[in-house]
Amino acid sequence: MYKILKVVRYKNLLIVAATLYLVRYCIVQPLLYSKNLDLQLDSFSFLLLTLATVFITAGGYVINDYFDTRTDLVNRPQTVIIGRSLSRRMAITLHTGLNLAGIIFGLIVSIKVGKPVLSLLFVIVTGLLWFYSTTYKRQFLIGNLMVALLTGIVPLITILFEFPRLYSVYWQMVIKFDIHLGIITYWVGGYAIFAFLLTLVREIIKDIEDFEGDQVFGRNTLPVYLGKKNARIVAASILMFTLISLVFLFAKYLNYLPSGQFDYYTFSYFLILIVIPIFILLVMLLTAEKKEDYHKSSQLNKLIMLFGLLYTILFRFLIV
Repeated sequence: MYKILKVVRYKNLLIVAATLYLVRYCIVQPLLYSKNLDLQLDSFSFLLLTLATVFITAGGYVINDYFDTRTDLVNRPQTVIIGRSLSRRMAITLHTGLNLAGIIFGLIVSIKVGKPVLSLLFVIVTGLLWFYSTTYKRQFLIGNLMVALLTGIVPLITILFEFPRLYSVYWQMVIKFDIHLGIITYWVGGYAIFAFLLTLVREIIKDIEDFEGDQVFGRNTLPVYLGKKNARIVAASILMFTLISLVFLFAKYLNYLPSGQFDYYTFSYFLILIVIPIFILLVMLLTAEKKEDYHKSSQLNKLIMLFGLLYTILFRFLIV
């Protein structure tokens, strides 16, 4: 059982589930409360939505490891499970079961919100993850962009399935009192962009870390195509853009509480747990030489993403 949990990256799945719940209850809900509105997607349906997202993500991890066995034997042989502790047939069965459950749960929630067409999202993502593992991750930059895009979609799923029910219940109030829900989209969209950019950086760092195996098997990844040094510069440039964007957003939008007072809490949190760590990551990335250096950079990148997610908890206390 533990081997299966490792194959599906259970720690990452917990982060996916936490992202959905924190965005829903720490961003969307308090912003709705501020406009005298409430969540309309019931808790059980949201649980099914979360399970759908988690199961399809898990299925993606399984099929990725299935097709990556030979490369992983070169890059990280100690982590290979499929073909050793877990048979390849069992891996395919697990992948199929997870995707099927995810699509069914997604269909149930889509029907619940009155938008059956939304269930196509889960079907499309399942297909994209399959083609990513078989084809796209071997192509220049396409695989990196796809993983980053799919990661950025996760926070958006919350409002994608909330808004149809919300507008169907409150449409008269929204029109009568000219209630604007754009601020919710801006906040959730900001998280989506943050997740996209940092995931893109991490994917490039991982490709640099896996350079040897990718080169042996003819994968046209960014480091193989441009060289490690240039790939490192690309990742650093994206990080710098992220850093500048965060500073700009705080200066323009996030520096005051609803009461009009300067937001020292957000300032301190961003500075200590987001801005400074990103700067440290930038330095680590530009000075990295060994494979271990890139691994440490990748771990710090994940930590920064976690700190960004946990800011939602502080946000809820500031808004309410």
